Amino acid sequence: MMTLFKDYQARWLTAIALLVVIGIIGLIDNKFIMWLFLGILYMFAFYEAMKLYGIKSPTSYAWATIIWIVAYFYPSPDDLFFVIAIIFASSLAFFHNFDKRLLFPFLYPVSGFLFFFVLYNDFGIWAMVWLLATVALTDVGAFFVGKTIGKHRFSDTSPNKTWEGVIGGVVIATAVGTLFGIKYYGFPIAFAITLLTSIASIFGDLFESYLKRNAGVKDSGNVLPGHGGILDRVDGYLFGVIIMVIAMRAFA
Repeated sequence: MMTLFKDYQARWLTAIALLVVIGIIGLIDNKFIMWLFLGILYMFAFYEAMKLYGIKSPTSYAWATIIWIVAYFYPSPDDLFFVIAIIFASSLAFFHNFDKRLLFPFLYPVSGFLFFFVLYNDFGIWAMVWLLATVALTDVGAFFVGKTIGKHRFSDTSPNKTWEGVIGGVVIATAVGTLFGIKYYGFPIAFAITLLTSIASIFGDLFESYLKRNAGVKDSGNVLPGHGGILDRVDGYLFGVIIMVIAMRAFA
């Protein structure tokens, strides 16, 4: 076990630093500071996604910025994705040479970040803690279980993932994460939401791996030592948060 810590020292130190920053922001629990923090991650992730998709469009950055600014004031930020989708569909119909790929970054990662802000706005900081615990434990659990007993490859998209690791991560995350959800729901519902969120985070990670394989790169960026880019760190959250918000709304 100590070998795993030594071999991935930069990864663990970066993770600890991120947890400290996130912990401070969580303790402050201020809408503007949360919006600003998520917005910084959002713009880095958008830039990395544009590179992975192979898109060069300054206009897209302007749209992404406008969406995030409006999200602060608009009561249902997740609606904004549908607005941008209509604008892009209208542009596609009007301009025959319109690049369809321009919508991709707004599908991923923009929609996930909008749901991040929705989770905080609608359900509070503890829901963010619930999400953080669930996805982080899924990731860490899958890493340790996979490294120790993993034998069967989970998907060719991500050769390092094993079925043993994935199942172990989901089990650990659901067992612990459910305890955070009891603040909102009884045990069965908290269990179900945590389980769905954990599974979704696995495929969020897998989707980003798919994008990187298509782009022929190992990491989405290099701003986080031991992790790569922002997308490399938040990939699981971008799927998990959407499922968590939808599930929490369904059981509200």
